[in-house]
Amino acid sequence: MSAVTYGEYLEGKRIAVLLSGGVDSSVVVSELAGLGYHPDCFYIRIGPEEKEEWDCNSEEDVEMATAVAAKYGCKLQVVDCHKEYWSQVTRYTMEKVKAGLTPNPDVMCNRLIKFGAFDEKAGHDYDLIATGHYACTEWIDGRKWLTTSPDPVKDQTDFLAQLFPWQLRKALFPIGHLQKHEVRAIAEREHLVNARRKDSQGICFLGNIDYNEYVRRYLGEQTGDIIEVETGRKIGQHRGLWFHTIGQRKGLGLGGGPWFVVRKDVEHNILYVSHGYDPQDAYKSDFPIHAFDFLTEGVSTLPEKVTFKIRHTPDYHKATISSLGDGRFMVHSDDPIHGVAPGQFCVVYDAAHHKCYGSGEICWQ
Repeated sequence: MSAVTYGEYLEGKRIAVLLSGGVDSSVVVSELAGLGYHPDCFYIRIGPEEKEEWDCNSEEDVEMATAVAAKYGCKLQVVDCHKEYWSQVTRYTMEKVKAGLTPNPDVMCNRLIKFGAFDEKAGHDYDLIATGHYACTEWIDGRKWLTTSPDPVKDQTDFLAQLFPWQLRKALFPIGHLQKHEVRAIAEREHLVNARRKDSQGICFLGNIDYNEYVRRYLGEQTGDIIEVETGRKIGQHRGLWFHTIGQRKGLGLGGGPWFVVRKDVEHNILYVSHGYDPQDAYKSDFPIHAFDFLTEGVSTLPEKVTFKIRHTPDYHKATISSLGDGRFMVHSDDPIHGVAPGQFCVVYDAAHHKCYGSGEICWQ
């Protein structure tokens, strides 16, 4: 939406901004203030259980958010969603990795926390919930669609592709039409306190904490054999299937590489790897997805020709897609795809990779 369109769209609406303390959400407040709005701001606290052990820099985040809100005359409230995060997102993550799958906690955080638990606690009083995501929305034929950002590197539609239709109706992305360097320029022009602050990396609250340590905390270790898939030869041991994902190339602790993870046998606790720089077993052209969630209200079918992503990259893959019924589809990629892992979300777009239809979870053959 352009600024003019926003001005018309926002008129008379109550707006909540999820203000994280980062530059992107801070520029959201700036942009809305430039249109004459003074939205209520909210910092969602989802940090870990023991601050001394799991430093998530939340105090600095709150300080930044407080300064930005005050600059534009906005109220800031801290909303504690700690219990909801650890009971819903962490449980989802651990159940998936224990089953040998590859989950995406950040995708579910958007669905369950930022547009879920927050809405139950405070967001229900507002017409729109604004965030600093690099994504856009468009009204097409009377329906609201999630559409891609012009910044292909920063585009975050894949992280939003599990939202419920009612959540998308309330979602507002005021910087989605901008590129990252433009957002930084606005922050510098506005003399925002966090204008040069680095972007956060990794899972939304872990900060510098290693993901494997996060998993080890809950699931521990379970040693098993590493088998070379071509020969059936045992070449080492792993400390738990949940520390590895299909397509992984590093961190296996094996000499004479490179080695690639190509399969997991959860029942027998075996990790299968392939030797070489580009093993054929690491690629797939056809794979099923299930539990497909459509983003746009009233849309329940996919076009035959689509583009898709299975991980957060600027690249889209062309495919045809066929329905298997009951929210299941078969994806037929035009090209072999590396590292297709059950549990990942396959995010589906139209052929021009503009409109996002939603996503489904890649499942076992």
